[in-house]
Amino acid sequence: MKTFLDRRRFLGGLAAASTLPLSGCFDPLVASDSEVRGLLESANTLTYKAQRLLLGSDHLAREFDRSEIRQPMRPNGSTNPQDEPYLALARNSFQDYRLSVTGAVRTPLSLSLADLQSMPARTQITRHDCVEGWSCIAEWTGTPLGLVLDRAKVASSARYVVFLCFDTLDNGFAGPIRYYESIDLLDARHPQTILAYGMNGAALPVANGAPLRVRVERQLGYKMAKYIRAIVVTDSLVAYGEGNGGFWEDRGYEWFAGI
Repeated sequence: MKTFLDRRRFLGGLAAASTLPLSGCFDPLVASDSEVRGLLESANTLTYKAQRLLLGSDHLAREFDRSEIRQPMRPNGSTNPQDEPYLALARNSFQDYRLSVTGAVRTPLSLSLADLQSMPARTQITRHDCVEGWSCIAEWTGTPLGLVLDRAKVASSARYVVFLCFDTLDNGFAGPIRYYESIDLLDARHPQTILAYGMNGAALPVANGAPLRVRVERQLGYKMAKYIRAIVVTDSLVAYGEGNGGFWEDRGYEWFAGI
């Protein structure tokens, strides 16, 4: 176990270091004489396959005891979407919410929150590691993403799962730029990857992504898309955003943020 945890910390340091110049939160750490600069340079040379080799495919992120939840889960990113389709759903307590699952699947789905809650659930107490340098332990309850993909019957050509979200983070020439993220099918089917609708024994709060967010416990926080409106299974990321796999990845962050 110690070997795995040391490797997890090492990979987390590399993944976080690779985004330091973008976040602006750790500028003193990347001074010319800083050891972090060495980590940063190393992180930039790690390929996706190399990180996969180090991380492995079947390891679980550490889970904690309920007594270790010492504070509310700190919201990150957008915390109160003002997009009208989202506001309309929120006004009705998300009773009309539907999650679409389309793309490279044989059985497209349209699932209500009640549909998701009727499926087998997983509850896990894990640590959220933010690229900004903070962490927080919380309890998450939701439907394993793998079960949803099984119901949709993923095509053999599929490689990625893309999460399309309600929250607009920017406005471009072509219109609103909404948050999106993606993971590969290996992470999508990991037992700790869940579509969370509950947090700390209650319904998921709006500030933390209601009605639905993904938890990818072996990756940094920006990978865990909130306010999910649709899931698309695909063999390529080119058609989404600028083709880099996520809102922040389009702005220079690493796509595979494994820790």
